[in-house]
Amino acid sequence: MATSLVELRVLDGANLYFSRAAIKLTLDVSAIADAPAPAAKAYGQAIGLGATRPGRIGSGFRQRFAIRVAGHVVRRIAREAGIGRIGVRVRPESDVRRLVVAFPWAHEGRARALGAAIVEVLDAFGADDLSELIHTVGERVRDEPPGNPPPTLRPKVPVVAVTGTNGKTTTSRMIAHIGRAAGLHVGWSSTDGVYFDGELVKYGDFSGPSGAGQVLSQPGIQLAVTETARGGILRRGIGVAYNDVSVVTNVSADHLGLGGIDTVDQLAEVKAVITHITRPRGWCVVNGDDPRTFAMRLNSPAKCWVFSREPDSPSIRTVLDEGGRATTVLDGYVTVLDQSRDPEPLLKVADVPMTLSGLSHYNVENTLAAASAALGLGLPRAAVIEGLSTFAPNENNPGRMNMYSLRDFTVVIDLAHNEAGLEALLEIMNGVRPDGGRLMLALGSPGDRADDMVATLGAMGARATDRIAIGHKSDYLRGRPPEELEAVFREGASSVGVDDVPAFPTELAAAQALVAEARAGDVVAVMSLQDRASLDAWLRSEGATVDTPETLKSKVERAQH
Repeated sequence: MATSLVELRVLDGANLYFSRAAIKLTLDVSAIADAPAPAAKAYGQAIGLGATRPGRIGSGFRQRFAIRVAGHVVRRIAREAGIGRIGVRVRPESDVRRLVVAFPWAHEGRARALGAAIVEVLDAFGADDLSELIHTVGERVRDEPPGNPPPTLRPKVPVVAVTGTNGKTTTSRMIAHIGRAAGLHVGWSSTDGVYFDGELVKYGDFSGPSGAGQVLSQPGIQLAVTETARGGILRRGIGVAYNDVSVVTNVSADHLGLGGIDTVDQLAEVKAVITHITRPRGWCVVNGDDPRTFAMRLNSPAKCWVFSREPDSPSIRTVLDEGGRATTVLDGYVTVLDQSRDPEPLLKVADVPMTLSGLSHYNVENTLAAASAALGLGLPRAAVIEGLSTFAPNENNPGRMNMYSLRDFTVVIDLAHNEAGLEALLEIMNGVRPDGGRLMLALGSPGDRADDMVATLGAMGARATDRIAIGHKSDYLRGRPPEELEAVFREGASSVGVDDVPAFPTELAAAQALVAEARAGDVVAVMSLQDRASLDAWLRSEGATVDTPETLKSKVERAQH
């Protein structure tokens, strides 16, 4: 017998639907969506909806009818089970025959039983005596052993949660570095592992709830910084019950079409979850130049600390009028603004190595975000200045804007994995290219990106550089044939008149090919997700040296003049 259940997922902490643990049911309601209107109306009346109009098959009205039906079924069964009032969220998906139903849980066994009961009643579309069925499944839920409570952690140390489409790993690392400059024992989790006081504890993607658990379990920890990615929020929820500071760097198109998230607005809604669980006495740090991010302050119980590169930004005026704080760039200084006191300059933007003398706009924003979070935690001003001025790209931020000098040209390794990331990488490449130098780019993408994004990356790279090649991420193809990705990249490049686009099986092979062609003054960049360590080792074996902050500054000045 066909079932309406597509997936039952247990979310262990705050999530897209509730600020606490929830059950998420993904349902195929084709039986309701495709039924003749009289049959759909009869089902609605049988479960106690009363007078209702289902609308025609396949319409938005019919989907709204299915939403009402699903919510009513949950509440009816909950009453029969003695649960009483229950929070229910029912959301449509892009497919009009699919819905998501979510409700919070306090005991997993009984919550799973409620989920199964909901499916059973929906599967009984067209059956007789639905009231009796609802009563029966409700009693079954009532008699189910409660099971375990949610494993959501209640931290005993300050926690900073960082999310965003781009810059979250860099910002997390900067905050952790500032914490260490303040003399604290700091643990942090990210897409490339769990670290404690700068040492790798566990390798892997720990941007989900397990990363928070790994960090908080470190003996002697005094500060936790958790990178919180979209996937972890959707699959498991957030692993901690609250944070002291939440940071949202930005929101742009990435991972769309996955997990029921089809638009940038929906993606913003996912990322806003960390701001919902920020303690009222804490700070919600948001990007004032990103309207979706800036709006997140409205649903956070915490005070707002906005950051913007523009000191006259309307977002800064708004937050200061609301009694919040801001961090911006004023006369070349990273500066804190508060309505009740004079502006407080911290250090020159040019003295923050990650900003490339202010050239990298994205890393200026990451710097402002990290300074805001650290000060919001109450860390000393001196530690913030020390942390920002000693945070070196290669040493402290592997895989992000790592720059080398090889013979008489520059090589850049950067994670750039979406349109905004590539835009930032191109900005950096142009910023260190001397007159007459060429830009050479090794493109790449994980296999789960939508075709339009892959094509856009191909077009952006081809338009903005003198030479491109494709370097596949063999560990991240996710079942997609590399030839398929190549075709989409080449389609994008061809749309701007570039047809010579060679492809290589790895990032390293693509980099080696471009380096072999490089001449004096050229800038070679690699969009690297998997080969960073081998790229670094190979470059060093070829005689490359890591650019110091002084070297980077001289390259920027040379390019500008």
